[in-house]
Amino acid sequence: MTRVGFLKSVALVLALGGACAGAYLTRERWLSLLMPADHAADADGEHDDHDHAAPPGKVLVSEQAQANLGIGAKKLVPQTYWRTIQVPGTVVDRPGHSDRGVLAPATAAITKVYRVPGDTVRPGEPLFALKLLSESLHQTQTDLFKTVQDTDLARAQKKLLASSGGAVAEARVIEVDNQISRLDVAAKAYRAALAARGFTPEQIAEAGKGNFVTEMTVVAPPAHEGHSHGEAYEMQELKSDLGAQVQAGQVLCTLANHHLLAIEGRAFRDETPLLERSVSEKWPVEVDFREEPTAGWGAVKQPFRIRQLANVIDPQTRTFAFYLPLENESRAVSDEGRTQTLWRFRPGQQVRLHVRVEELKDVFVLPADAVTSEGPEAFAFTQNVNTFTRRPVRVLLRDRQQVVLANDGSLTPGTYAVQSAAAQLNRLLKAGGNGGVPKGYHMHADGSLHKNGDPEK
Repeated sequence: MTRVGFLKSVALVLALGGACAGAYLTRERWLSLLMPADHAADADGEHDDHDHAAPPGKVLVSEQAQANLGIGAKKLVPQTYWRTIQVPGTVVDRPGHSDRGVLAPATAAITKVYRVPGDTVRPGEPLFALKLLSESLHQTQTDLFKTVQDTDLARAQKKLLASSGGAVAEARVIEVDNQISRLDVAAKAYRAALAARGFTPEQIAEAGKGNFVTEMTVVAPPAHEGHSHGEAYEMQELKSDLGAQVQAGQVLCTLANHHLLAIEGRAFRDETPLLERSVSEKWPVEVDFREEPTAGWGAVKQPFRIRQLANVIDPQTRTFAFYLPLENESRAVSDEGRTQTLWRFRPGQQVRLHVRVEELKDVFVLPADAVTSEGPEAFAFTQNVNTFTRRPVRVLLRDRQQVVLANDGSLTPGTYAVQSAAAQLNRLLKAGGNGGVPKGYHMHADGSLHKNGDPEK
């Protein structure tokens, strides 16, 4: 090669080298013209193995968007779900246990009222003071006194005859014995009549001595057998006023003990087979008492089951009744010597009954907002970090609060299912939310979304 050719070659190499050096130094200017900004980092060799577009049926949601939508996910676990029907109910008194009336023992005038409505009273405590006006009651006491006196005279006569040494005929002795027996029977009958009118054994004994009873105190009756809280009543209603004259058998007041109540449910005729099955299978019933959490009573631990189905349909409402026993709770409040019992459940209180009618096994239960529908199709979403995948599902049951899905392979146990905002996620997906990674972000293979330039984790 000649000297001139050699110099030309050297000049060409230097020119090419200078051009390459200039291109490298100005690469930020011309590279942005040739490649989008989202891929400039790839030209430098960054994240070339991390960027992925969201496949069809998936949507990418950033952490901020998830927080704005209130999205949360929980692991799917198959479970047993009970299909129920909702039936209105009312707390009612249990006949023969809750209320009882207190009767006037005889014709009398009320001279004192010891308790007023709302007061707590225990068995044996006074309720009313009465002045007896009954002529028959006074006559019974008089007859008892005369009978007791005649009996004493007959016994004395028998003693005298026995001391005669056999001088009196035996027939006379037998006659006196028969008289004493008749008087004893009569006295026993008078005592029973006075006891039935509320006389105490001490008062009956005094009447037999001639100390007739003209005033009487009416006390609270004994507790019902089997009442664990039966030792206390509440004066529910006062039927007579101070100074009023009452007749024998007239109701003076009504006492209540609300420890043993019942829940009366009302169902329609076509629901009869469902309730009959609940009774035969002895399935528990869930009762929503609609209590405020601030009431401070705590959770209701009593199990509920239907114990009675009415065999009569109300012609006006076209419903029939069924009953569940209810054991009440109470608190005692004292103020200035007056004690009042406060009951947790009160007759007339409205409740909501959830009666089990069918058992569904091996299903998924999600909140109602976790499933969205498009015509006959229903969809749920699973989450993998920032990637949300739409899954077609089969809905078995749905109400305002929950949706029950079949465990048919559309959803896999153990995956994380979105618990809300399914409709919003579906709208994002239909609007093109699966078009790719948002500008300024890149996605790893595990579905996580990261800003460009963030340090690798």
